[in-house]
Amino acid sequence: MNNTMKPMGSIGFVETQYLDLHGPIRLDSGRELRDVRVAYETYGTLSPERDNVILVCHALSGNAHAAGFAKTAPEASARDGFGAEDRDGSQGKGLGWWDGMIGPGKAFDTDQYFVVCTNLLGGCNGTTGPATIDSATGRPYGSDFPVVTVADMVRTERAFLDALGIERLAVVAGGSLGGMQALEWAVQYPGQVDSIVVIASTHALHPQGLAWNAIARESIMRDPDWQGGHYYGTGRKPDAGMGVARMVGHVTYLSGPALIDKFGRRLQFADDIRHTIVEPEFEVESYLRHQADSFVKRFDANSYLYISRALTYFDLAREHGGGSLEKALENIQARTLLISFSSDWLYPPEASNEIAAALTNLGKPVENHLIDAPYGHDCFLLEEARQTPLIRQFLTRKMAS
Repeated sequence: MNNTMKPMGSIGFVETQYLDLHGPIRLDSGRELRDVRVAYETYGTLSPERDNVILVCHALSGNAHAAGFAKTAPEASARDGFGAEDRDGSQGKGLGWWDGMIGPGKAFDTDQYFVVCTNLLGGCNGTTGPATIDSATGRPYGSDFPVVTVADMVRTERAFLDALGIERLAVVAGGSLGGMQALEWAVQYPGQVDSIVVIASTHALHPQGLAWNAIARESIMRDPDWQGGHYYGTGRKPDAGMGVARMVGHVTYLSGPALIDKFGRRLQFADDIRHTIVEPEFEVESYLRHQADSFVKRFDANSYLYISRALTYFDLAREHGGGSLEKALENIQARTLLISFSSDWLYPPEASNEIAAALTNLGKPVENHLIDAPYGHDCFLLEEARQTPLIRQFLTRKMAS
């Protein structure tokens, strides 16, 4: 594709930028991180009043490239979830992970808003994380990187926006871990956020989610090539464990009906079973191996460990309410839009219902929508057309008030 052409309905070609923060980031663990670099992209035009900013927050395996076409396509794309290849075709590698939601006339309309997306703290796509060189030692942090929380990620985003001269946000939006960040923004900085859009997310991960994340982390740490987290520069990486972690995680993002519909029990390579234990027999097995192989090309195993741990720690009631969700949310000033999906068992609709009930009891403005869709947690990436009118109507009501 000619880089001078702007694809219809797209923001066009974009390039990730980087900003170095001057002050330290104080962490929930009691430690500080200095010399923090943040990778980010922006779309649209910042208004003279600087009052049209949407901060988009990504999920565990996302990055700052949320929309448009990357000028240099990566080896593997963050749009590697369920049905991505069917949806994107040959353009998928260069597309931002939420391109269907961000751009002219889309849910987050860049004709009206200035959209910002950062790679979160602890990541591996340009923002300071375990693979970053520790200035104190001259070596990558590895597992000496401090444990971070969602609140730490949000503080880093706040420091980044301060550096850009942006004081207030019209909207903070995200799905999954991105939705957790949006909630944390509304709680931690109640006077600085007008609205939040929380999609397929929760106020605290359910025990089943904690369990699956624990298995994924164990698969990485039990790989001998993990080397206690200090594998950088050794020529060996825990790709085997990381691949299994991705397989486990990916299954949790899907649903039983979606797997039946896409794969059933169809064999991959033959008309009958081949009596093998080392090669995939079924289409679903081959698909999971493909997911694993793609993921290890673009994501760092230590970042996976740290971000996974952060999302399991997230618990608004524990962190801000002394065990009470209602108390944790009592200072929120932002209007809240909640969207959940019927088949999402990892971030089930009950979690959104609990948030909506608490906000309603507090007299806070909240909308709660359930979309009946079969694809599990990945619906927040796949059901863009059904989310768009809900988000546009929500934001239009704010502009009219």
